[in-house]
Amino acid sequence: MTAAELQGRWNVLVTGATGRIGFPIARTLARDHNVFGVARCSNPGDEERLRRVGIEPIVGDVADIDPRSLPSNLTYVFHAAARIGREADSDWHRTFEVNAQVTGRLIAACRGVRGFVFCSSGSTYAYQGRRPLREGDPPGVHLGVYSLSKVAAEAVARFASVEHKVPLTIIRIFSTYGPLGGAPADRLERIVSEKEIVLHPNAPNNYNPIYEDDYVRLGIKAMQVATVPPLTVNWAGSETVSAEDYCAYLGQLVDKEVRFRYDDRAPWPLWPDVTKMHEVLGRTQVPWREGMSRMAHARSARRWPLSPTSTNQHNW
Repeated sequence: MTAAELQGRWNVLVTGATGRIGFPIARTLARDHNVFGVARCSNPGDEERLRRVGIEPIVGDVADIDPRSLPSNLTYVFHAAARIGREADSDWHRTFEVNAQVTGRLIAACRGVRGFVFCSSGSTYAYQGRRPLREGDPPGVHLGVYSLSKVAAEAVARFASVEHKVPLTIIRIFSTYGPLGGAPADRLERIVSEKEIVLHPNAPNNYNPIYEDDYVRLGIKAMQVATVPPLTVNWAGSETVSAEDYCAYLGQLVDKEVRFRYDDRAPWPLWPDVTKMHEVLGRTQVPWREGMSRMAHARSARRWPLSPTSTNQHNW
């Protein structure tokens, strides 16, 4: 047992440590533990932002870092780094390498950890119509190359976990949001800019958005419940709310009319069944209206005025 472990401190590796999911989790862990954050630090001040909250930066692309050079005696790993969005579509060979192959190499290099979390995606499911998506549902393609790479990555991660006896939790991430952004924040930007919200025609478009405070807490719990063979679980909010309803609420907060347009080409809503999540990780605690209001307040501080009535929505 290391000196750190004797003091109750963990050595935790977080990849994607400057991202919307990785940064808040690493920041929270760094209050009580030794945290190493892998990140490209491609924006000015990224490295300093990590150091300021107690995270030791490991600067580089996760695909280019030799896993053998990573800190030894790791207690847990939270692997959130990935190629997403337009970057994922720009070079599918690189996307599969980063999202799938690197995951397997990292798990193999981290033998001996108590738990490893791999961040997968709710976009790996095939559309099931007007019902929540369950962990046993078949795979599908929701977001092109990114979804395909995450389906492949899950298979690689399961093999590596069993082969190297590394306890693993695969979290399928749905709609995360908070001060750092997310799909609800993107829709808020469109509302403020008086642009229409484009949704799938099979309305209402149901989601289970999960606020930052909750995804940090459940993300840390996911490390602690990792198993061999791996545990796979949806990772989302406990409450179901339609995009139509939460956008209408956001419109009230910023005193803007919300315009919807339904289009067959729009991505279908990712609506998770969270029964298993409640059993193994627990329930979320931030109600969706409170979370949306907190997000709007955090992002409006320097961007746009809120409706005068919105300041009375919650006690801060």
